[in-house]
Amino acid sequence: MTYRRIVAKFGTSLLTSGTDHLDLQVMSSLVEQIARLHSQGKEMVVISSGAIASGRQKLKKIAERKNTPFKQILASVGQSHLMYTYEQLFSQYGITVAQALLTKEDLCDRSGYLNARNTLLALIELGIICIVNENDVVAIDEIEELKFGDNDNLSAMVANLVDADLLAMLTDIGGLYTADPHYSPQAQLIRRVEKIDAEIERMACDTASRQGTGGMAAKVEAAKLATSSGVKVIIADGREPDILVRISQGEDIGTFFPAQVNKMESRKRWMLSGLASKGKVTVDKGAASALKEHNKSLLPAGVMKAEGKFQRGDIVDILNEKGKRIGCGISNYNSSDLAIIGGKHSDEIASLLGYDYGDEVVHRNNMVMV
Repeated sequence: MTYRRIVAKFGTSLLTSGTDHLDLQVMSSLVEQIARLHSQGKEMVVISSGAIASGRQKLKKIAERKNTPFKQILASVGQSHLMYTYEQLFSQYGITVAQALLTKEDLCDRSGYLNARNTLLALIELGIICIVNENDVVAIDEIEELKFGDNDNLSAMVANLVDADLLAMLTDIGGLYTADPHYSPQAQLIRRVEKIDAEIERMACDTASRQGTGGMAAKVEAAKLATSSGVKVIIADGREPDILVRISQGEDIGTFFPAQVNKMESRKRWMLSGLASKGKVTVDKGAASALKEHNKSLLPAGVMKAEGKFQRGDIVDILNEKGKRIGCGISNYNSSDLAIIGGKHSDEIASLLGYDYGDEVVHRNNMVMV
């Protein structure tokens, strides 16, 4: 199995080799591999952490503070240094680089999503390597809903945006283990994860990360998002020789997560990302079965409750009785309407509301199941 369009995510722990500054030897090796793949016609996008570590390196004479504004200062100083380093390294191979700083808010509306997608695809078409990072100067802890939280989730979102064949998440550990290999000699590398279930998520929580904000749990969460929108995922040790080249050629290395579905049409991928969801609709067992197993529309009779304030035409998450997200879709009715018609038959809608937008709360053509 070979891949043409690859999103490569480099974690802080990899880029710093566990120190408080960038490791130029590691970065040079990764850039050389990308240049080689680029010359072979592979299409590459890089998600790079390391801005805060880079800023710490530049401001080492200034006493560090632990508050959010100082982290933003580090990110602001470090991002330009990080990009300068990439630019110098890629220039050796005659490759032009671009920078994209994204926040969750940028992708929360349809136009923002499409603008980012169109820009990234245009850069790929021109043979420019785009270095993507979260805009930490803007995305602050006080506005938590505007943050991706870590670059693992961002990498899944970008892989989704550009229709990537593969998301390669490179870190300082060989993949997902049955336990933390730093502390447990019996820990076994899991080569392939067919489906991310509760047991896999538990293992991810047990596998610690020494640097960075994501950790293995965040990587598995990102893999779940990416694979559910048609992207294959590999988590591997970025320090392995020629790791990206070997991955691109389909070598069995690290932990592989196969895509759970075929590539989705753009609108459905955007819906599934959850970024634009305005509310939640909980459905009963019968409705959940009809949606997942029989590709049916969601009717008001199956709605148990609606949460959040949303309008007709907004995207809502669809949850089962246990509160697990089973899908999402565009609602034909607002949250106030659903409070009235939830649990009722479709032929009662007009008499209950005084108007009727159709029998379905969410039509199957405007729905994506996880």
